[in-house]
Amino acid sequence: MVQTTNRFFDEVARLMNDAAGVAQGVRREFETLFRSQAERILRDLDIVKREDFEAVKDMARLAREENETLKARVAALEVALGKATNSAEMSSGHASGETNPGINPGPV
Repeated sequence: MVQTTNRFFDEVARLMNDAAGVAQGVRREFETLFRSQAERILRDLDIVKREDFEAVKDMARLAREENETLKARVAALEVALGKATNSAEMSSGHASGETNPGINPGPV
């Protein structure tokens, strides 16, 4: 009787072990299927990958920084141009209120 009981338990243990292995295989198969379906759906929705998003985000940041630098340069050039124009007007007499007859001031 003892040998029969041990054999029965050995068989049950082997069956349980096999069932656990099958369950793990089914789980891996399901994960693979789920992942491939999710990737297909995301591809169809044109969702951006994280790496691509980060690259574009960095490009936008660099463009904003360059834009700010260029704004500062333009402002400095406008100030320099304004000073040069004022000194040119003063030396030619335009600063005293004379108008240039060749320039049409437009509607007033």
